[in-house]
Amino acid sequence: MYDSILVATDGSETASVAVEHAIDLADRLEATLYGVAVLETRTEYDNAIVDPDEVERHLRERSETSLATLEERAEAADVPVETAVRVGVPHEEIVTYADDCGVDAIVVGSRGRSDFRGALLGSTVDAVVRLATRPVLVVGDG
Repeated sequence: MYDSILVATDGSETASVAVEHAIDLADRLEATLYGVAVLETRTEYDNAIVDPDEVERHLRERSETSLATLEERAEAADVPVETAVRVGVPHEEIVTYADDCGVDAIVVGSRGRSDFRGALLGSTVDAVVRLATRPVLVVGDG
């Protein structure tokens, strides 16, 4: 049914549950797993208080940590995985990466790190579901 699956992670608890679901699904279906973390660009701003380079460094470290955890969990389950950090608007990057990799399905957590930011900027999950040209599995907290 699915030969490849993409899971998006932002390091949140819900994303962690989505990662576990994606690994389990990939294992059961003997599918290749792709993981993506997106550095958000829509909230970047430059002022004297916040150093944009420091913000990007912090976000990149968090993304790389999330993907390293995904890689460790996939390896422990003997699931092949490829990961990438992308920069941009999360839903656009997730959908584009899914297209680039030609995955058969996308797995996302039902909400990300910040419900407040999600309300302000629009739901990444909602946009992925609306824009994706492949099935999207939305995973809740457990």
